[in-house]
Amino acid sequence: MKNCGRGVLIVFEGVDGAGKTTQINLLAERLAKSGYCPVMTREPGGTRLGEAVRELLLDKKYGSLSVKAEALLYAAARAQHVEELIAPALQEGKVVLCDRFTDSTLAYQGYGRGVSLSTLEAVNEFVSCGVSPDLVLILDLSPEEGLARIDRSRRPADRMEGEEASFYRRVREGYLNLAARRPGRYRVVNAGRPAEEVHEEIWRAVEGVLGCTP
Repeated sequence: MKNCGRGVLIVFEGVDGAGKTTQINLLAERLAKSGYCPVMTREPGGTRLGEAVRELLLDKKYGSLSVKAEALLYAAARAQHVEELIAPALQEGKVVLCDRFTDSTLAYQGYGRGVSLSTLEAVNEFVSCGVSPDLVLILDLSPEEGLARIDRSRRPADRMEGEEASFYRRVREGYLNLAARRPGRYRVVNAGRPAEEVHEEIWRAVEGVLGCTP
């Protein structure tokens, strides 16, 4: 099994329906073929507590959530996730592939819901304990196409996926603003293309942060 002598955290972000799950699976398969043993995880989730919080956040049976409650529930799940799974994996020199991380909070609760970015950044700093991504892959897709993909999947939309397109337009704008602030860490990937084309661009970006691929 290969490692780079240090852990590498690669985060996938984007509006709902952008294809994050597909791309994480493709990248994990390619990393495995290259001799790595990637750790795949997601937010909210990744731990027993995180998965329970995920249900509270996304299952419509719990009704509406206040904006503050929503933001703090995501933060609580992240705190457990970092301490129990992400930080130990990085300390072991593993490559961690995470479906959403701190930028989701800024994009969804900040740009989308209107919560103060400075407040959310302070909360993120508190719960992430210094863990930050080596690479953030933003799968960029129009909200309309993202919602259409969810509809075509014929699975019930969760609470977040039930938001209006205007909400997702704000979220998308938020992601692009975040990427513009720190272009060295972010890669904006056009997710409207065939999955294999998207994967190839992602792989080139990942090669750069691993620095030890074959």
